[in-house]
Amino acid sequence: MRNEHSFYALDRHAVLTGSDDGYPWYASQMLALEAGEVMRLRMEKLAHGDADCEQEACLMVTEKIFAAFEAGASFLAGKPVAAIVERYRQHVAANTKRLTAAE
Repeated sequence: MRNEHSFYALDRHAVLTGSDDGYPWYASQMLALEAGEVMRLRMEKLAHGDADCEQEACLMVTEKIFAAFEAGASFLAGKPVAAIVERYRQHVAANTKRLTAAE
């Protein structure tokens, strides 16, 4: 039902007015792209099988659990979705910086 007229009108309104209607569409798309780059960097690191490969795998899981709890707490505290997405982007940026510094 995506092509239903009412949905189309909402999409058209968002595009023409630049309104995000409370959801940060651009920031979330950038988060997806940036997270994909971090996944690529991590997979390269894990594929090399270096001595710090196991540490990277543990760090990856620990960071994800911490970020999920942080996002949940922020949501329950009433923070806007844009702030939560921006905080995730900060975590991803820090991972990118750390993983590219090792190259």
